[in-house]
Amino acid sequence: MEEGVTSPPETFFKSPKEKWIDDWLPITSSRNAKWWYSTFHNVTAMVGAGVLGLPYAMSELGWGPGIAVLVLSWTITLYTLWQMVEMHEMVAGKRFDRYHELGQHAFGEKLGLWIVVPQQLMVEVGVNVVYMVTGGKSLKQFHDIVSSRSKYGHVSYSQEGKITCPDCKPFKLTYFIVIFGCVQLVLSQLPNFNAISGVSLAAAVMSLGYSTIAWGASAAEKGRNEAAAAAPEYGYKATTTAGTILNLFSAMGTLAFAYAGHNVVLEIQATIPSDPEKPSKRPMWKGVVAAYVLVALCYFPVALVGYWAFGNAVEEDILVSLKRPWWLIAAANMMVVVHVVGSYQVYAMPVFDMMESLLVKKYRFPPGQTLRLIARSIYVALTMVVAIIFPFFNELLGFFGGFAFAPTTYFLPCIIWLSICKPRRFSLSWIINWVSKTICIIIGVLLMIVSSIGGLRKIILKAKTYDFFS
Repeated sequence: MEEGVTSPPETFFKSPKEKWIDDWLPITSSRNAKWWYSTFHNVTAMVGAGVLGLPYAMSELGWGPGIAVLVLSWTITLYTLWQMVEMHEMVAGKRFDRYHELGQHAFGEKLGLWIVVPQQLMVEVGVNVVYMVTGGKSLKQFHDIVSSRSKYGHVSYSQEGKITCPDCKPFKLTYFIVIFGCVQLVLSQLPNFNAISGVSLAAAVMSLGYSTIAWGASAAEKGRNEAAAAAPEYGYKATTTAGTILNLFSAMGTLAFAYAGHNVVLEIQATIPSDPEKPSKRPMWKGVVAAYVLVALCYFPVALVGYWAFGNAVEEDILVSLKRPWWLIAAANMMVVVHVVGSYQVYAMPVFDMMESLLVKKYRFPPGQTLRLIARSIYVALTMVVAIIFPFFNELLGFFGGFAFAPTTYFLPCIIWLSICKPRRFSLSWIINWVSKTICIIIGVLLMIVSSIGGLRKIILKAKTYDFFS
C-alpha cells in the first residue's frame, strides 16, 4: 500500500439496497470489460473534435511554440492519466469508480463534490455540445459536397473556399444538428459503457480513418499548391500584438481540449474486473498506453502536416480546407460523424450516471426504463438546443479547453495524488512528487487562465456577426 494510505473505514461496505442500485447505475452495472475496451473508449474520448482544430491551433501558435505545446501536452497528460489509473484502487477494498468519489476521498465529502463535480460536468456537457456542433457541421459538409457534385459533375467552390451550389435546395446547419441529435436520442438509451462498446469501437476506427485522410490529403494539397506557385504563409493571422497573444491563448485551449480522457478514465476503469491478485490498474494502463500511441499517430501528423500544407490560411476544421478528391473528403466527413456519435456517448455516460444517481438516491424515483428514457432524452435535447444557438466550433474548443479541461486534466490529478499519498517529507519520493506535480500544476493553472480568456474573446467576436438560428 502507498505511504499515507489507510485501510478503508466500515462505511465503505454497502447495504443490499445500495448494492442493488449500483448494479442498475450505468457506471457500476457491468464489470466484465477487457483491457482493449479501455483502448478504444479512450481513443474515442480523446480523438474527436480536437484533432480537427489542431492545424488551426498551430497556425495561431507558430512552428516552435506549437510543437512544444503539442509534445508537452501529450507527455503531461499521459503522466496525469497514469496517476488517475493508479488512484482508482489506492485504498484497499475500495474502488473510486467516479471522479467525484476520488475527490471526496481527497478533500472531504462536501468539498470534494464542489471541487470536482462542477468542473467535470462543464467538461462533459461542453464536449457534448461541441460534438453536436461537429456532427451537424460534418453532416452538412457531406451533404453540400455530394449535392454540388451531383448538380455540376464536380464540387464547386466560391472565392472564399466555401462549397457552392446555387441551384441546390439550401439547408440550414440547424437541421443537421437536429438529425445528429435524433441519433443520440436513440443511442442514449443504451444502459452502460459495455453496451456502447461496439459504437465506441466503430468511432475509434473512424478516428484513425479520417485523421489519416486529413494529413494525407493535406500533403497532396501542398504539392498542388507548390506546383501552382501558391506557397502557404506561416506568419501570424492577427495584425496586432494583442490579437496575436489572445489567439495564442485560445490555441492553447484547443490543444488542452484534445486531451480530455481524464474526465471519464475512472468511469471506464470501473467496468474492468478487479481482485487483489489482478487489480484493474494493470489492464487499464495497458489499454491507456495503446490508446496514447494511437492518439499520437492521429494528432501529430494532422497538426504538423495540416499546418505545413496550408499555413495560416488553414480553416478551423481542417477538413473544410481540403478540396480534392471530393469523394475522399466526403467520406472523411462521414467518418467524423460516426466518430462523434460514439464520442458523445462516452462523455454522456458519466452525466447519465450522475443524473440517475441523484434522482434515485436523493429524490427517491424508482429506477427503471421510464426514468432513464425521460432523463436522458431531456439531457440530449438540451445539448442539442445549446449547440443550435452557439455553433462556434473553434471558439468553443478554446474556451472549454481552458476553462474546464485544464483543471481536471493537468493539475487536479496532481493535487489529489499529493493529498492521498502523502510521501514522507524530504524523501526522494517526496521531492520527485512535489517537483513534477508542481510543474504540472503551474502549467495547468496558466493554461486554464490564458486559454479561457482567448476562447471567450473569440466567442464574443463571433457572436457579434453571427446570425443565430441561421
